[in-house]
Amino acid sequence: MFGAVVTAMGTPFMADGRIDEDGVVALARWLVGNGSDALVITGSTGESGTLSDAERRLLWLLVREAVDCPVLAGATTNDTAHSLRLIDDAEEVGADGILAVTPYYNRPPQAGLIRHFSAIAAATELPVMLYDIPARTGRRIELPTFLALMERHANIVAIKDASGDVARLAKLVAALEGRAQVYCGDDALLLPFLSLGAVGIVSVASHWAGVGLQALIDATLRGDLERAARLNRVLIPSYDFESSELYPNPIPTKAMMAELGVCQGFTRSPLIDPPEELRNEAVKLYAQLRMALANEGVELIHE
Repeated sequence: MFGAVVTAMGTPFMADGRIDEDGVVALARWLVGNGSDALVITGSTGESGTLSDAERRLLWLLVREAVDCPVLAGATTNDTAHSLRLIDDAEEVGADGILAVTPYYNRPPQAGLIRHFSAIAAATELPVMLYDIPARTGRRIELPTFLALMERHANIVAIKDASGDVARLAKLVAALEGRAQVYCGDDALLLPFLSLGAVGIVSVASHWAGVGLQALIDATLRGDLERAARLNRVLIPSYDFESSELYPNPIPTKAMMAELGVCQGFTRSPLIDPPEELRNEAVKLYAQLRMALANEGVELIHE
């Protein structure tokens, strides 16, 4: 539906906190040129919790005009009515799909999730990707809830599964019977997710390792599991780098993009700007990744 590697794009900011419009365009084009098949704008990596509605709309418009690939709008919140207003904006600026996250903080029951996601799906003809990330939302989307939503809404076509529950994934893929595609929502679990029927990844590390992720997916789908395992080992340092307790996502991504000269590395409070030690780590990681991928016949594209 959206391709194998979908990047959850970070949001470039200026030092004073304003959106860096030139940086947004540069980053979107960089990602498409470096292994991304589609982009999610204003998801959690995009620091959506700090963005106004007008800023979300601006970001969707900038990216839609900058690149020729599917653009998914992170257009939902923990407020159903607010989400419907954002979906209207996303449609008006030409988004190709909606990423619909589980309502966070208020922790609704499964019946509430069905009501929330049903309202979203009914409000648009755009394809909808559900986003299950219980570590951030405090509530997981249970398997019967997924299935009920699939039955009711034909435009719910994909799921970003960031639950980390590989056993549940196997049951989910089997139960869906091809009615919706499953995307891995955790870079470090891409290989096991692919082996159980996921079609791709909604990724953070694809900001700098998109071609490596593409190569891993291609090898897995061809059945070359030895090559896939080697590529996965090459990518493990990127998985480790992208988020930690000390520097949570998207701080490391901002460091990497700044060091590669793609955009500035500023975040919005309550996150912090990447310190020098993290930027130095980004430089070292990218050099090692380039060499390791080259040994596998994969060239990082740096334009």
